[in-house]
Amino acid sequence: MTAGIASTTSIAGASAASTVDTKAIAGNFTQFLTLLTTQLRNQNPLDPMDTNQFTQQLVQFAGVEQQLKTNDQLGTILANSKASAAASTSALIGRSVVADGATTDLTGGKANWSLNPERAAARALITIKGADGSVVATKTTTLKAGAQDFSWNGATASGLTAKDGRYTITVDAIDATGAKVAVDTKVSGKVDGVDLSGSEPVLTIGTARVPASAVKSLVATSS
Repeated sequence: MTAGIASTTSIAGASAASTVDTKAIAGNFTQFLTLLTTQLRNQNPLDPMDTNQFTQQLVQFAGVEQQLKTNDQLGTILANSKASAAASTSALIGRSVVADGATTDLTGGKANWSLNPERAAARALITIKGADGSVVATKTTTLKAGAQDFSWNGATASGLTAKDGRYTITVDAIDATGAKVAVDTKVSGKVDGVDLSGSEPVLTIGTARVPASAVKSLVATSS
């Protein structure tokens, strides 16, 4: 009888530790119940087996089986979510969007950002950096409260014209009292493609890459 209990424990432990599929777990579970029933039928009435051990093993089997089913369901949900995201983001190709971000393309001597200070800024230092992180141009200006456009014609601090490419803007602003003013930056452009290889779709706008979750609005295109 002791050997039977040991065999039962071995089955439970192996099933909990293995990575077999739900069918294998179900087969082991049926085998466990068969062994359990046999042992209960043939146990010594004067020396009954420990029912707590059987209960623990039942819980182990049920827990593993439930986890496998949950993993299958999560996999299905994830696959459906990716398919839905692919369909919705693919519809953005060719559309103009506005998204959170500070990096955009200088194309044909023109780059645009949308700046949105939380309140009016008496002084704002706007710094534009190249892809290598070097400062290309700076400008000191004032900003009104609310969203507003900022355009750069590619003119550098040395008086030259910057090459087309990716540039990043930073804004350090203060109000009339000298307190720092937070400024949100957004970029806009036409979506050229969608990268679906990662966990989240990424839009390609020129050479810039923008996560789909960063998109805040669509811009109407002129007919």
